[in-house]
Amino acid sequence: MSPTGPAASDFPALSAQGHVTFLGAGPGDPGLLTLRAVEALASADVLVAEPDVLGVVRCHARASVSTPELTVVDAQSAAAGVPVLRDAANLVMEAVRGGRRVVRAVAGDPGLDGNAGAEMLACAAAGIPFEVVPGVANVVGVPAYAGVPLRDEQGADVRFVDARTASDRCWTEVGASDATAVVSTTLDAVAAAAGELVSAGRKPDTPLTVTVAGTTTRQRTWAATLGTIAQVLKQAKVLPSPEGHRPVIAVVGERSSAAQRDQLAWFESKPLFGWKVLVPRTKEQAASLSDQLRSYGAVPHEVPTIAVEPPRTPQQMERAVKGLVTGRYEWIAFTSVNAVKAVREKFEEYGLDARAFAGIKVAAVGEQTAAALVDFGVKPDLVPSGEQSAAGLLEDWPPYDPVFDPIDRVFLPRADIATETLVAGLIELGWEVDDVTAYRTVRASPPPSDTREAIKGGGFDAVLFTSSSTVRNLVGIAGKPHNVTVIACIGPATAKTAEEHGLRVDVLSPEPSVHKLAEALAEFGARRREAAKEAGDPVTRPSERRPGARRRRTTT
Repeated sequence: MSPTGPAASDFPALSAQGHVTFLGAGPGDPGLLTLRAVEALASADVLVAEPDVLGVVRCHARASVSTPELTVVDAQSAAAGVPVLRDAANLVMEAVRGGRRVVRAVAGDPGLDGNAGAEMLACAAAGIPFEVVPGVANVVGVPAYAGVPLRDEQGADVRFVDARTASDRCWTEVGASDATAVVSTTLDAVAAAAGELVSAGRKPDTPLTVTVAGTTTRQRTWAATLGTIAQVLKQAKVLPSPEGHRPVIAVVGERSSAAQRDQLAWFESKPLFGWKVLVPRTKEQAASLSDQLRSYGAVPHEVPTIAVEPPRTPQQMERAVKGLVTGRYEWIAFTSVNAVKAVREKFEEYGLDARAFAGIKVAAVGEQTAAALVDFGVKPDLVPSGEQSAAGLLEDWPPYDPVFDPIDRVFLPRADIATETLVAGLIELGWEVDDVTAYRTVRASPPPSDTREAIKGGGFDAVLFTSSSTVRNLVGIAGKPHNVTVIACIGPATAKTAEEHGLRVDVLSPEPSVHKLAEALAEFGARRREAAKEAGDPVTRPSERRPGARRRRTTT
């Protein structure tokens, strides 16, 4: 026996079986997964989850994880548009008996999921080890995102009711109390649940909020009273609807009053809440920008317009990289994240790492390029203190000094279509420049047909153009954005190209930075939201405006 204790193989009965983790995936926002949930997902062999939960948890599992498809076993519910998936227990048992680690993911919290409870009992009866990873319950998370606190400083009872299974006694008890009632129901059954509470003694003027798709960027909340909710949903043209079966969380009580929610609705009041924003960039470049847009409540949709490919003749790049190692250069200047990636890939091809930059000064054109270098293990010596561009880099670049600079040569790896601004400026400062094509930029393939139709038909609320080439390429592969779409450009040159293609520019970034561009769009959205509220109009997204409506030019 080893000093650390017996191995699993010392107990054949246990090692032959796997392990089950019952995991709460929360109400829908992937950011609400717990750290322990992410840990369990990363080690899972099998992931068993309903379709609406799978999208939240799948990205944290290994690429090789098995995701068996649940089948419908309740024909009546399937006909109603809400199929009940109940073969999960069999799938879990089959996988765990094969010695695999199984994650059984459910919406919300597994402790509030009756079917998960039954599956836990089945594991216990079979002697199968399991654990429970709690999640944010729908009945708690959704009201929090809707700006509806369930308790205040005076304290109050909170009652949770599942309208689908609630008994007459349950409705009577909740109706006779002054407790905050959190009701799980469906959109088309909200009025019936409100009627049950009024019949049981609640006053018809008791405040009520109803939230659908809670904690996601599709979230929508209506404020009413028990007596007016049916009329409010009808006037909002929410009902009748084929999507009436969608689950909702209704909160009944004084804490859900409209006046209070106006102050506390932090999520739905984000400046770009629900905006579908087109990000036409390369996939690698779009990631950080998309994350920033999500923080403003937007739904980014990445459409690659530029594909990055190796140079047609790699010999020049190979000689330059070897020159880095042999001391040919005093400086290397990176003008893009793609240039960093190209050099890094060439280093890895030769078995080199960041130590090969020892003794060489490194310049980066901006913060994103600098971050890519730091990720590589290289801290740049020079990043523009002002404008993040070739011109800004030249402003801070030191002139060649034969006394202090033993070598007068700069290695400049860049795109095949890059401008000559930096090369000319460095030569003027006295430097010799090896201007090397590190990668080629070519037009990407057209996006799927539904994306093209959304672009041309006004399905997007905004599009961010980060260069003139993204304008030309997007129009070339997908067509011109509809005139209701807000056009945001990173700088005057990009705006000019957009206007040349017949686009009206609404937002202009104050600096040539993708993050400043996203920030400028968020400020535009915030002003638009405030203007609508001041005018007493409903807050809508640009894509919800009447197609063909005239739009005023507004820049920031």
